[in-house]
Amino acid sequence: MRQRLLALTAALAAGALTLTACGSRDEGNNGDGGSATTVTIGLDAPLTGDLAALGLGMKNSVDLAVKTANKEKYVEGVTFKIEASDDQAQPASGQQNATAFVGKEDVLGVVGPLNSSVGEAMQKVFNDANMALISPANTNPALTQGLDWQKEQKRPFASYFRTATTDAIQGPFAAQYIYNEAKLTKAFIIDDKKTYGAGLAATFKAEYEKLGGKVVGTDHVDPESKDFAAVATKVKSSGADVVYYGGEYPAGGPLSKQIKDAGAKVAFAGGDALYSPEYVKLAGKGSAGDFATSVGAPLEELESAKKFISNYEAEGYKEAYEAYGGYSYDAAWAIIEAVKSVVEKNDGKLPEDARKQVVEALQGISFDGVTGQVSFDEFGDTTNKQLTVYQVKDGAYAPVKSGTLTTG
Repeated sequence: MRQRLLALTAALAAGALTLTACGSRDEGNNGDGGSATTVTIGLDAPLTGDLAALGLGMKNSVDLAVKTANKEKYVEGVTFKIEASDDQAQPASGQQNATAFVGKEDVLGVVGPLNSSVGEAMQKVFNDANMALISPANTNPALTQGLDWQKEQKRPFASYFRTATTDAIQGPFAAQYIYNEAKLTKAFIIDDKKTYGAGLAATFKAEYEKLGGKVVGTDHVDPESKDFAAVATKVKSSGADVVYYGGEYPAGGPLSKQIKDAGAKVAFAGGDALYSPEYVKLAGKGSAGDFATSVGAPLEELESAKKFISNYEAEGYKEAYEAYGGYSYDAAWAIIEAVKSVVEKNDGKLPEDARKQVVEALQGISFDGVTGQVSFDEFGDTTNKQLTVYQVKDGAYAPVKSGTLTTG
């Protein structure tokens, strides 16, 4: 009798697991009196701290994608929801969040993170669980092409994708503009020693010198200190006409201000992590004329982004969508498209190995997104290689050139 009871208990438990393996069941949520499967899309970003402006823009944009899919009943029988986690821009926190996400059976994919160093810490956790991680902001080439990417490109994690192009393109694109068009020929290069900042500065330096630019000095800073007097003095005495910074706006703004307050007559330039109104606030009036590159074309100028911008405003989000809003929406929609593909191939239901099938579906998706055509190459990188140079004018960034990297 005991054995029969144990067998019955085990059978019931197995049946319960079958129902919840890939999503929870909510009765009467699909609008026709039946039951709907709830699929959760995770969001990992810095939601507090110095980079919260970017992280909250990411969160709101994913939330908008989820609401849009549900409103349109885009995937029959599936209701989407968002679960957001704060990584505070710290790799250890990101890794903990990754572990928590993979432990929740209704989570089929995650959008994020913002920082390449955090992404680096999360990749293996997701890959081991066959779960998709799509970053709208990571730009370090090694994340998709391996540590030795400059010599041999080899994808390290099949479950990792991104809708932002890489610094293998962004650094050289910035160098070409600064040397060829801005005519700034003497650069002082600084980075924050992080995965993103150091990598970006290195790709800028290589192309800048190749073009004929002279690097008159290099240095590293601790972004937590906010006291950059020593490096400001070095820049002033170097004869540089431009400072290129590999790092993020919380340190980049004060660094720019202190360099200029020290009397250095330079333009300050950097990558997508400087492209935020927060940089202009921190750098002050001296930021006029400074440069930043960012991924893609200006969102406000894209026909494909008009509906996103209108819907974002209509939702009344308190925070701006910032630099990565459109890319976050597209990353979430890529997961939604993959779920749709998996459901349609499995008689309208999610299979036991839904996470694995979502990853496989992502590799082949292609759709018209907010930022343009969304699809991924063999490394999981976006096929959209567009970049834009912005310059601070009248207290705000304005686009000055949009295009792709010139090679050869």
